[in-house]
This record gives sequence, structure tokens and C-alpha cells, in this order.
Amino acid sequence: LRGEPLLLMLLTSISLAVAAIPEALPAVVTITLALGARRMVRQNALIRRLPAVETLGSVSYVCSDKTGTLTLNRMTVEDVWPNGLDPGDGAACTSSPRSPVDLFTTALVLCNDAHEDSEGGLVGDPTETALLAYGRTCGVTRVEIEARHPRMAELPFDSERKCMTTFHRDGDTILAFTKGAVEVLAARSVAMRVSGREIPLDRREIERVTDEMAARGLRVLALAMRRWPRVPDRLESDGIESDLIFLGLAGMMDPPREEAAEAVAQCRNAGITPVMITGDHPLTARIIARRLAILEDDGDAVLTGQELAELSQEEFEAQVEQIRVYARVAPEQKLTIVKALQDRGHFVAMTGDGINDAPALKRADIGIAMGITGTDVSKEAAAMVLLDDNFATIVRAVREGRRIYANILKFITYSITSNIGTLVAITLAPFWGLPLPLLPIQILWLNLLCDSLPGLALAGEPAERDVMSRPPVDPKEGIFAGGRGYYAAGYGLVIGAAALAFQAAALRMGLPWQTMVFTFLVLNRMAVVLAVRSDRTSLLRIGIMSNRPLVGAIAITFCLQLAVVFVPTLNPLFHTEPLSAPALAATVVLAMGMVLLSEIQKGVLRWRQGSSR
Repeated sequence: LRGEPLLLMLLTSISLAVAAIPEALPAVVTITLALGARRMVRQNALIRRLPAVETLGSVSYVCSDKTGTLTLNRMTVEDVWPNGLDPGDGAACTSSPRSPVDLFTTALVLCNDAHEDSEGGLVGDPTETALLAYGRTCGVTRVEIEARHPRMAELPFDSERKCMTTFHRDGDTILAFTKGAVEVLAARSVAMRVSGREIPLDRREIERVTDEMAARGLRVLALAMRRWPRVPDRLESDGIESDLIFLGLAGMMDPPREEAAEAVAQCRNAGITPVMITGDHPLTARIIARRLAILEDDGDAVLTGQELAELSQEEFEAQVEQIRVYARVAPEQKLTIVKALQDRGHFVAMTGDGINDAPALKRADIGIAMGITGTDVSKEAAAMVLLDDNFATIVRAVREGRRIYANILKFITYSITSNIGTLVAITLAPFWGLPLPLLPIQILWLNLLCDSLPGLALAGEPAERDVMSRPPVDPKEGIFAGGRGYYAAGYGLVIGAAALAFQAAALRMGLPWQTMVFTFLVLNRMAVVLAVRSDRTSLLRIGIMSNRPLVGAIAITFCLQLAVVFVPTLNPLFHTEPLSAPALAATVVLAMGMVLLSEIQKGVLRWRQGSSR
């Protein structure tokens, strides 16, 4: 090889040019994801696993809890039905210690884990604080009523049972109050209390009133009781939560978030299907879903947890893409929903806040835990935490994920296109009878200078205006899909050919050709980084100053390259020599020609796209 210095130089140069293609990618990707995760925190989304930032761009289904995410989670009791009254008559509470509805109101207050703080505020689950607030309007306070009927034992709420029970002292006996889903308590009741006396249970009437309340978008809870001589020795649901006396119903309103409807519309526009999951009555779920436009027509199905349990996995997968609302769903069934959607080829984001939600959050492509109401277990299982429990934050995170994924692809396109141009120039120069256009030290400088600041500045590229009007990113799509491979190869050949033609012309005119080609390839990369900011939109419409870090990076790169050319102490190190004004002007104009060529191509693509519509 000592006898073949040109071959050695050629192989060294080619190796450096090839190695430059992947060398900066891991660092740029990591920094891009980290910057995106930081931006999401400012938008109330905490990323726990960095790759999730990129994965968000591929989400095609967002399965969201209703309460607190699509709604405000600010419950108010809008209507009550103590047995024997018409719905609506109990809303303006008139109960007193001697009225027939007093036992019903007492049950609302006692079968409740919320409490009053030192300032008189209500603390606890929004549903339970709403019940306490209603009791307060009826003159029944937690402190006063619990002093007369202290709690002796309890069966906490369980998502499988869908109810809770508390035991309270009432003289020489024990009163047990049970609160939960209407269908559960109706099935476990044997009688109903009307005007202070017990009569046979009328399940049809209970269903009628429940449907009437649910049709108004109210969340309906049922209350029941049972008297015991003493607290049972074994606190088990089957023995305790049976043979109940039905007391009545409470209908609560949880208003939808104002921004949720707009976020749902953005989802649909972006090719993402929003799905609502709730433990509420199907009619309540349908009303709220229609208000938010999650349900738009009769073809969008509502499925209950009981119906889901009766379906095989194959039967469920056959219809899962038509279902937009799941009502009366147990947390464990979320995992079934995730699996079915994934088996149909979808990328799924799933929200959750409870311990039982953890398997679904872990299985989902993007598990999203609630930052306010979520348990530690759900947050550990999730890839992202919503700091404000807001559905609109999910949509903003998806937008950010798409922006970040697009910026990573832009850097890859920029890096590969530029390095192909360098590689073509180095490889073909000897075959055209030209000396090597670049020396190894120049290639190293080229890669260090251009793959650092300008490449990293692409991480801050703003989202394109139509980013939420495009379909989700196909997770199976390669980096060269969508014409990026042809773009890199085509423009790379053009850059390489232009460099060789420029070299040949400078040689004929006796100009410092190597410095000119070296400077051309550096400045040309700045033109490429401007061109790849969008594959359709003109740079003039994007605005050159819309990415100020990139403008600053280009300016710094230009100044550093001028220093290499014009600072005498750097000339020997980089084998450069100062250029005359005409030579420098020609180099800059030729290098920036890449921007003009790109603008012409974008104009043709827009024209073709417009003519095909």
C-alpha cells in the first residue's frame, strides 16, 4: 500500500464518509426524544420511558376513561329517587329526621369515605364528596350523623363487586348501608323501602327510573340497607351484601370538559379513533359520548362489560373496530380490549388510574396513567403520566410525538443525503481523472461541523401545520419509506456530480479547487438542512426564522468554515488557502442552489397533488 498512496487515501476517505452516516444518529435521536419529553412536561404529560415519545406518533386508537379524563370529575347530585317519589322530586331535598327520605340521605352520608377538612371543605373521591354535599343541603352532616351512628366495620369498594358496605351502630342493632351499581344492588335486594315501610321489590320501576336518569346523562348510584343484630363475624360479600332493602337512587352529573370535544375532533382528523371506557350505565355513557362526538351515528356500537364477558376473543376481535363506547366495564377487561385492538394491527394508547388497570397499561403500546387520581402501581406500569388527567393532553402528546418522529426522519434524510453526496464525489473523482476532492482531515471536519449543531437544531423544528391531518405513522414503516430513500439517493447523486463538475471547472481555471469543493460541500449541507424541513411545504411559507436554533447553527457553521479558509494558522492544518471574493461567491451560490432545486421539486409535487384531487 505504500506504493499506492492514492488508493490508500481513497479507501480512507471512503471509510470516513461511510462511517459518518450512522455515527451521529444515536446521539441526535436521544437528544431529540429528551427535548420532546421536556416539552411534554410543560404540556402536563410526564414521559416515563423515552421511546414512548416517538411511539406516540403511531397511535391509532386512544382508549380513555370517562370520569376525570373526558369529564371534569366534578360531580354534583342532580336528582335523587328515594323510593316512592317521582324522579326530580328529591332534587331539592326536603328531608328531615322524621321524613321518609331521611334514611336514604343518611345512607348517602354514612356509606361514604369522604370527609370534611378543618375549613369545612370536602375531601375525597368526587363521587362521594358530591353525596356529602347533597347531604349537607339536606341538613345531614357527616360529623353529626356519625356521632349518632358510628362506623363499626366496612367492606371497601371493589371494582368486581361494584359496591361498598359500611356497618353502623343504631341503638342495640347494627345498620349496614350498601352503595353501588344499580343492577348489582337491585339483584341483591329482596324488598324496597317506601314511606317508612317495606314493600316487594319492583325491579321494573327501578329500571325505568334508572333509564330515565341515565338518558339525561346522569351517573346513577343505588343505595340499600340491611339490619343486623351485631357485626357479622365474617365480612364476606356473598353473605353480607344480600337480602338487602332497596332505598333509592342518586343521579349525578359530571360535565364533559369543554376542550375534550375539540380534542376528539382532532383525533378523528388525525386518523385516530377515540374510544370511551366507563363503569357507568350504558345510557349515561351513550349520552356523554354523543356530546363529545365519540359516537356519531348508529353504526358506532356500545358494548357493556357483561356482553364483553360473554364473547370469545375471536368474536370480540371481529367487532372491536366498530365499538366506540364500553360501559359497565371492569378494569380487568381493559386488557381484553387492548389485546383485541393489537391483534387487529392497531397501536393502542390506554388510560388507567387503578391497581387493576396495571396489566392493560403495561400491555398497551402507550400506557397512560392519571397523575392526580392514579395509584403508584398504575404510574409504574405506564409509559406516560397525565399531570392534569385531561384527555386533551393526550392529543397534545400525540401531536408532539408526531413532530418528534418527523424530526428524527428529517435528520436521517439530511445526514444520508449529504453523506451520499460526499461519498459520490470521493468515489468517482479518480474515475473521472480528477484528484481526490477531500482529504481525511477535511472529511472529519465536515462531519463534525455539519452533523452536530445543524443536525441537533432539527430536533427543535416546529410541527408542520398539517401534522394532525395525516394518518398515524405505520410502525412497520422503514426510514426509507415515503420516498425518503429515493430523495436521499437522487439528491446525493446531484450533490456529488455538482461537486465533481465544480472541481473540474476550478482546476481548468487554476483556482484553489480543493478549498472550493471543501467549502461547497460544507455550505451545501446547510442548504440540505433547510430543504428537508418539509417534503411538501415551501421554505418561504414555513418561514426561515420559525426555527431560530437552526438559523443560529447555520450561521455558526458558516463562520467556522470561513475561519478554516481565511485564518492563516488553520490553513496548514486543514490544507486550505484563502479564496478570492469571486471564488467564494461562486461557491456560496452553487451550494445554495440545492434550496432552489428543492423548492422547484416541492412546487411540482404540490401541483401534482392539487391536479389529482
